[in-house]
Amino acid sequence: MPSTPTIPIIPLVVFAISLSLLGWGFYRARKLGKPGILAWLQLVALLLPWIAYFGLFLSGAFISFTLLLVLLVISSVAYIAIGNQMRKIALNDKNNPLAKGRDNPPSAPTTDMPEPTGTPSQTANDAAKPQITEDREIKENKFKVGEDLKSIQGIFGIETFYATETLPYMEGIIFKGNMRGEPAEVHQRLSSTLRDRLGDKYDLFLVEGQEEKPVVIVLPHNPGQFIMTVPQKILIGILFFANVFTAISLGAELQKIDLSQHPEQYLATVPFALGIISILACREAALRWMSRKYNVNLSLPSCLPSLQLGSFGAFSRVLSNLPNRQVLFDLGIAPAVAGGLLSLVLLVTGLFLSANHNGGVEIPTQILHASVLVGGLAKLIMGDLLRIELVDINPLVILGWLGLVITALNLMPAGQLDGGRIVQAVYGRKTAGWTTIATLIFLAIAALINSLALYWGGIILVLLRDLERPLLNEVSELDGDRDALGIFALFWMLVTLLPMTSAVAEQLGIGG
Repeated sequence: MPSTPTIPIIPLVVFAISLSLLGWGFYRARKLGKPGILAWLQLVALLLPWIAYFGLFLSGAFISFTLLLVLLVISSVAYIAIGNQMRKIALNDKNNPLAKGRDNPPSAPTTDMPEPTGTPSQTANDAAKPQITEDREIKENKFKVGEDLKSIQGIFGIETFYATETLPYMEGIIFKGNMRGEPAEVHQRLSSTLRDRLGDKYDLFLVEGQEEKPVVIVLPHNPGQFIMTVPQKILIGILFFANVFTAISLGAELQKIDLSQHPEQYLATVPFALGIISILACREAALRWMSRKYNVNLSLPSCLPSLQLGSFGAFSRVLSNLPNRQVLFDLGIAPAVAGGLLSLVLLVTGLFLSANHNGGVEIPTQILHASVLVGGLAKLIMGDLLRIELVDINPLVILGWLGLVITALNLMPAGQLDGGRIVQAVYGRKTAGWTTIATLIFLAIAALINSLALYWGGIILVLLRDLERPLLNEVSELDGDRDALGIFALFWMLVTLLPMTSAVAEQLGIGG
């Protein structure tokens, strides 16, 4: 009796989520008029290739890898074009909700203002300054008020930030009000004026408040929070040697060497271990190069050993204030691009060598079903050689594949992973918080199938779940090119980690 075909769960879930996002987005977009509809169209451009991809998946059809890349390029171009149109509207339409409160002065401040006295110029300057309520909450704030507060109050003006309310926050002060001008220019002018008045004693942050309006936060500069402790450095050293051990162990397993019985053969595992470490070193070098470009201090890299992959990669904490979302994005994308390109080169080279019968490792072809990207490339290069149950491949294929998986895992949109930094830079802190929760939930469900997901989810939950600390300027948006690159990186993560269905693999002829 023929078996009943089963619907692949993961594509079905992604397909349903995509449709739900489109419906929810259109419902919200209608309230914002033309800018809202354009934002919704951006979402459509972003999701349409994947809705088509997974929709055909569910029907048993398959889009070739080349056609998928073409659709992604078209999607990215449409996303950038719509985004540019939105920016033009935001700059030109003074009644646009996105620009409301920036260029038009408020009809009435939210706090009681004193009656104007003195000359017109004095009145304008005094009205632009925040009005401080001398109540117990302000007086008991840990922030060292007194003379510094008067100096900080004086940095605001009607041409930069019209402050209307002052609140204590941690050891500092929050200034609510209305921003006048472009965020980058406003932040630069306020920071420069604050430095001229008080030197490097305070840091000024321009962030989005709870009412989704820009607010200014001034906090005392605390260099001590960026110093690594001796125990942290010792732990980093231990993790590095543990990572070398797991890389050697994986190399021994692939070559079927029992190091417990034949420790003298460990040298045979060194080339593979060096390959894993080289991919990690390439990722870290790109990150360090980008940090030097922006004068950002980073901690020493902490390796994340894994017996299944040789390594989960390495993470470095930011030890200085990041100036804006562009810098955060570049720090997230640099290791992904460097490690991903190196891994792709190794994979493709290994596949060509395998196609020319220069193998070395025999694996079941069914393993290639584990990745849409790797399986598609393998079929493209090796062709009918995959129509068997066991295939002889070059070790570079495994090394490149592991590198792509390491890159993809770090591109998951969670916390301080590369993907978390990218999402925070592109979509903001609130969205990044939700994607972190969604990623952890997804990994918890995936752990029922693969224990690797449980391990990786535990690492994120314990070490990397927190987003990066507030940027000095979190309000300025990214340019369209970075938006598109970030979206493509997330797509690359999906096609690397998503498995190929049995029906598609059978149509492609991967397996006996």
